[in-house]
Formats: sequence, C-alpha cells, structure tokens
Amino acid sequence: MSKLNIVRLGKIEYSSALEIQESILAMRQRNEIEDTLLLLEHPPVLTLGKRGEYRNILLSREELLQRGVKVFEVNRGGDVTYHGPGQLVGYPVVDLKDRNKSIKDYVYKIEDVFTSLLKEEYGIEARRDEREYTGVWVGNSKITAIGVAVKKWVTMHGFAFNVNTSLEHFSWINPCGITDRGVTSLQKLVGHELDMESMYELVIKYFCCAFGYETLERPKPEELMKKEGASHVSEEARMA
Repeated sequence: MSKLNIVRLGKIEYSSALEIQESILAMRQRNEIEDTLLLLEHPPVLTLGKRGEYRNILLSREELLQRGVKVFEVNRGGDVTYHGPGQLVGYPVVDLKDRNKSIKDYVYKIEDVFTSLLKEEYGIEARRDEREYTGVWVGNSKITAIGVAVKKWVTMHGFAFNVNTSLEHFSWINPCGITDRGVTSLQKLVGHELDMESMYELVIKYFCCAFGYETLERPKPEELMKKEGASHVSEEARMA
C-alpha cells in the first residue's frame, strides 16, 4: 500500500524550509521514512535555479533590500521564481525508483494535479505546455510554477500554486526567465479571495489521486525531525 506523509509547515522562511526539506530528503534516501509532501507559504523571496540569470531580476540589490526580499541560489531546475503569501508551495520528497517514474513523468504528474484540480473544482481549463515550458498555464499565463531537483532518485523542491498571490510582485522579475507570457492566480480567475485551508486540502486530494497514494499520515514536523536534526542552513542554497 502506497503511503504519503503530509507535513504542514505554515508560513516559514525559505532557508528554514529548505533546511527541513533537505533533512527529509536524507531520511528518504536512507529509506527511514515514506514519501513526504511539505506544504507551506513563504514570505516574499526570490529563488534562482541552476539555469537562473540575474538579468531576470528586474530590481536592484538596493531595491530588494528596501523591500526585505532575499535572493537564494538553489539546485532546482529553471530560472527565477517568486514566492510569497497566498501562494501554496509544495515540496514533494518522493523516491522515483519506488514509483517507477522518470523525472519527466514525475513533472507531468505534478502538472496533472493542478489541471485536474482547476477543471474539476472551478471549471477552469488549464494546460501544460508540451513544447517549451514546465508548469500549468491558463491561456498564456502561468498559475503553477514547477522546478525540481533529484538526488539519488529522490526529489526535492517542487511547485508554487498562485492562489491569493499578489501578482504585482511578479513585476520584480521575468518569471522563470520568460518575457513573452504572464502570470495569474486563482483569485484573479474566480474574482474573489480563496480560503487557503480549503486549498491545502484540495491540493492534498488531487496530489494523492495523481500519484496513487492510498494512505495518508499527518505527522507534526518535529516528529519527523527527531530522526535527523536540522542544525545548519543548507550549503546548496547560497543567499546572494
């Protein structure tokens, strides 16, 4: 029977969440825990993936500092991404060998989570871009960004779903390095603010459906972290 741990981290700084994520990753690589989905929100922050270019950050260092926005270089795929309040972020730590999936299949499954959720719950026709870009799109606007890394066949990083996200903050960057498309949010599409608690449960439901998890556990973060203390900020994430 396929089991998934759901861990809710609430609103948490990027560096703290990454520290927890990497400890969970190490435990999953040693097969000490089951696949785990971390769900959370970040304060405003920018992250640069392995292919990221600083020219896609449109604010100066001084302007970022004035806004209290940090920039982290991380080991996921993709370019620059914004995270902030009202954006539901998920970091699945999944053993791809156990699920017999390629990295491409895994990304497709994440896209399926959100195309299905948007269609079934809100009647919104969302799609993946088969030709160029990862993520989930409504028209030419991205609603869910996806950037992953895989270590020893275990995944980290994940998705960012714009629910009640402040879209004006995307003017700070060329999102994912793309200059000819836009971004959107569920709030913009439906015309009202969404209840985030309900959205967390919907994402869990559709994630389990897409990946075939049959049993859910909801351990508290500290229960998992007892197995491996997280005592340092990841060397893989350097604050620029």
